[in-house]
Amino acid sequence: MVSVNVGLVHYVLDHIYGTLLHRTKLGTPFFSKGWGGTKLDLLERMVKQLFPEAPCQNWPPTAVQPKWKTVWETKNSCLREGVFRTTCDERLIDALPPESHNARVAFLTPKDVSPEKMACVVHLAGTGDHSFERRLRLGAPLLKDNIATMVLESPYYGQRRPSMQHGAKLQCVSDLLLLGKATIDEARSLLYWLQAEAGYGKMGICGLSMGGVHAAMVGSLHPTPIATLPFLAPHSAVVPFCEGLYRHATAWEALREDAAALAKDATSLTEDAASGITIEQVKDRLRSVLSLTDVTRFPLPKNPQAVIFVGATDDGYIPRHSVMELQKAWPGSEVRWVTGGHVSSFLLHNDSFRKAIVDALDRL
Repeated sequence: MVSVNVGLVHYVLDHIYGTLLHRTKLGTPFFSKGWGGTKLDLLERMVKQLFPEAPCQNWPPTAVQPKWKTVWETKNSCLREGVFRTTCDERLIDALPPESHNARVAFLTPKDVSPEKMACVVHLAGTGDHSFERRLRLGAPLLKDNIATMVLESPYYGQRRPSMQHGAKLQCVSDLLLLGKATIDEARSLLYWLQAEAGYGKMGICGLSMGGVHAAMVGSLHPTPIATLPFLAPHSAVVPFCEGLYRHATAWEALREDAAALAKDATSLTEDAASGITIEQVKDRLRSVLSLTDVTRFPLPKNPQAVIFVGATDDGYIPRHSVMELQKAWPGSEVRWVTGGHVSSFLLHNDSFRKAIVDALDRL
């Protein structure tokens, strides 16, 4: 009788999926238009300003007043969609594509329950999550627990995607930082709206993969305790782009050529000297830029017991050590493991993610 290592199967499936999606020449790679020039310089400065030097710095955030419309309504629940202008700094708004200037949000709530007796969790998008649907399916069964779900559409995704962008493949490195900074700012403003305007008693923030990184950052920066739930998330974008499967989907030669052109413009380097920049130097530069997304550099959340990380045992995208880096940085937080790979866990373990949400909210 032949025994099968199920964990290895999940890990290999992640790599097969990644190969089909990222290593073939059928699609456009990440960062095909280079670094982003002056936008990247601006983003590097502004991301560093995220870290508060004193309690409640950068709080309250810019207030939002979404314009709501009802999508559907039943006897027990209601789904609304809202639109508001992004709450980014004006310099970032100028850097964002016009399509991303207005944020979109879906809001699924129980009926006939007052907000102070409910909780609400804001769900952030993972890489390639262009619609509300998957996150609404994750949150819908929580209505029975009086937990509302708010789903934010990220810049560069869905109806906010630039016309020249193919799928989720961001064109410049600066786009990745812009997406992250705008998502963090908008999520913080939505949490403030839920507390100050809607009157919710408990709140949380969650996300899968890239959305989990952003959720961890938002939970870290929030001035009061909230449930923080990063699912299948690395501790930094360095992990998928420089060490994981996304390195096969990155336009390294385009980044090298752009770096050479920037070096030639900024210095007196000859064309031959500038063209001598190597791919290894480019990878080091990308690693340095993406280190700004390292969640372990962010402050400890106000209630680390309400932080639950969920990792996959055989994740081909996010290695176990990266998840453990998060717990090590935030003592008191919890790590849970689901059996499977990155892709299979998206499909098979929604109940585990929901259980983590309920448990984290109960700890507030």
